[in-house]
Amino acid sequence: MTGADELRDLTRKLLADHPPASTDRLDFLRARFDAGLAWVHYPEGLGGLGAPRALQAVVDAELAAAGAPDNDPRRIGIGLGMAAPTVLQYGTEEQKQRLLRPLWTGEEVWCQLFSEPGAGSDLAALGTRAVRDGEDWVVDGQKVWTSSAHLARWAILIARTDPEQPKHRGITYFVCDMTDPGVEVRPLRQITGEAEFNEVFLTAVRIPDSRRLGEVGDGWRVAQTTLNNERVAIGGTPVPREGGMIGKAAATWRERPELRTHDLHQRLLGLWVEAEVARLTGVRLRQQLAAGQPGPEGAGMKLEFARLNQEISSLEVELLGEEGLLYDDWTLRRPELVDFTGRDAGYRYLRAKGNSIEGGTSEVLLNIVAERVLGLPAEPRTDKDVAWKDLAR
Repeated sequence: MTGADELRDLTRKLLADHPPASTDRLDFLRARFDAGLAWVHYPEGLGGLGAPRALQAVVDAELAAAGAPDNDPRRIGIGLGMAAPTVLQYGTEEQKQRLLRPLWTGEEVWCQLFSEPGAGSDLAALGTRAVRDGEDWVVDGQKVWTSSAHLARWAILIARTDPEQPKHRGITYFVCDMTDPGVEVRPLRQITGEAEFNEVFLTAVRIPDSRRLGEVGDGWRVAQTTLNNERVAIGGTPVPREGGMIGKAAATWRERPELRTHDLHQRLLGLWVEAEVARLTGVRLRQQLAAGQPGPEGAGMKLEFARLNQEISSLEVELLGEEGLLYDDWTLRRPELVDFTGRDAGYRYLRAKGNSIEGGTSEVLLNIVAERVLGLPAEPRTDKDVAWKDLAR
């Protein structure tokens, strides 16, 4: 097993062989992946060395001190946080070799084709169909709320392959090439004026069976790996003390003493403490990740992330008074990354409204926490054993 000292030596060798100041950024990232220093807990040959996940910090510290480039993780967050763990667990060796390297280096952006107009909170009710035709699957349907679809080369896709089965069965998981004929991406303009989300129409899209992840009909189980990792990626992202939304509000408080009131001070103090508790809980969650797979705890972190962002951004707008009603630019934009804390207070307030929807609605996550964390009785589900084709729609 590779230890911390060995990782430092390997990282320093990488830096010596590929000096960041004189090496092309993409060449450096490729060399880092090939050296097993991309994600050290992945297997050898797939960007890792089979080392403990916690030792990634050793590599990252050495590279940061040397001014080495990163892979712009916010831009490729769906690939890193959701697609890669799923490909690693369920992909064939050929799929892993083809997909993981350009995913990690950022050469190929990924998106997620899960939610549909009639299957958001109840994702298992999805109606996009995939019908077998020889060595291909022919896919027809519509997906919605697809971040980065306008940038993506690949998508993780779930589709119904057997409507005779109950809704949680008869679903299969695929990797879809977004450049294939029949894939149409349309922007969805949001309350912020931006269109980071999209709707995607799939019309007779042919996907080779070689791009299936997992067994036919086992897509719901494969999707759980993706969804658990998504919640951790959204709610468990490491931040420093007073990072994220609370840092913006605290900075405004310090810089604008004329705006202060006793009531706002009490609210800010309470939210500061809650944000710090959430940060420390995220540290614990990542320690659990280092020891195994993400569990339903990620749902609790994502819940808190959404609630805090909305309450803190609301406080900041209220603190700014009339200034908080201003908005910098309503121009339609197609951003390359999601920045929850970017731009001005008005943007942060509006963008935070989506935090309780994306990555699983807060209502659904409350059920997950109740049933899988607290062990409370499950909600009655009368449609659990009914064939999907017979469900009321």
